[in-house]
Amino acid sequence: FGHQLGELPCGYDHKYTYTHIGYNLKATEMLAAIGASQLKKLDGFIAARRANHALLTERLAPVDHWFDLPRAESWAEPSWFGFPLIVREGAPFTRDALIRYLEDRRIGTRLVFGGNLVRQPAYLEAPKRVYGTLANSDVVMHRAFWVGVYPGLTAEMQSYVAATIRAFCDERTSPTS
Repeated sequence: FGHQLGELPCGYDHKYTYTHIGYNLKATEMLAAIGASQLKKLDGFIAARRANHALLTERLAPVDHWFDLPRAESWAEPSWFGFPLIVREGAPFTRDALIRYLEDRRIGTRLVFGGNLVRQPAYLEAPKRVYGTLANSDVVMHRAFWVGVYPGLTAEMQSYVAATIRAFCDERTSPTS
């Protein structure tokens, strides 16, 4: 992860780098059959994702001054895909340092897919029209990542994730650090 590729941040995870413009069409009849059978479990999946999201929201509240935490609109009832965290500007740590800390403690993370797509290698020379600076897209590319709310994660597992994030923050903001 120590490489620099185009206009992407140094060390940007190769799994989220787009080098070619094209399609990714992998749907098969087998995947469709599995998806159709999973619909029977949909209500339980949604409830578990919401519960996992709520637990992380509650447990990370004491450190929300370092993060832009996800919040749903008052009228929305999302089935959360994940729990996105954006490290605030001025935080005493970087997204990358936190990700390494979490991964070292066996907590999986993901970048927010492509980040700012016009900075991706596949789009650098592609014809495009860009309006504005895309500053918010750059924030996502440089400071955002996900932790999971997968329905198979237990409250104990999610508590571990939250406690680990809080421990990381505490280590970097204690008077002795």
